[in-house]
Amino acid sequence: MNYFIKINVVSLLYAMMILVPVELMVNGHRLTRLTGWEMETVMNAIGFLIVAILLMGTVFLYFLTGKWMEGRRASYWTAVLWFPYFLLFTYIIATFFPTTYGGDAPNPAAGLVMIGAFVTFPFYVLVLNFMSLSTEDHHKEGIKLE
Repeated sequence: MNYFIKINVVSLLYAMMILVPVELMVNGHRLTRLTGWEMETVMNAIGFLIVAILLMGTVFLYFLTGKWMEGRRASYWTAVLWFPYFLLFTYIIATFFPTTYGGDAPNPAAGLVMIGAFVTFPFYVLVLNFMSLSTEDHHKEGIKLE
C-alpha cells in the first residue's frame, strides 16, 4: 500500500510538471491583461519559468524516483498515471478560472506545442525512470559510476 501511494505521488508530480507550463502557455494573454505588462515581457517570463520548472522538476524527480521507487519496474506506470491527474487538475482550473473574456483565448500555435508536449512527455517520463532506476541498480550492486 505504501508503494502504491508513492507511485501516485510521483505521478501527481509529473502531472504538475507538465500542467504548469501548459497553463502558462494557454494563459499568456490573460496574464498580460491582468498584470499590465507588455506581451513580450510576459512571454519572456513564461519561457524562463517553463525552462526553470522543467529543469528543477527533472532533477527533483530523478532523485525522488531513485529513492522512492526502490528499483522496482512498477515505477514505469508513472508514464501512464500522470495523465488522469493532469486531466483532473485541468478540469479544476477550467472550472474555477473560466475564460470569460474573448481576448484571453490562446494562440492556435499553443495547441500545436501542447500536442507535441503530450506526445513526448510519456517518453520523457520513461527515460527519466530508466535513468533513475539504472543508476539506483548500479549503486545497489556497488558499482561506482564515473
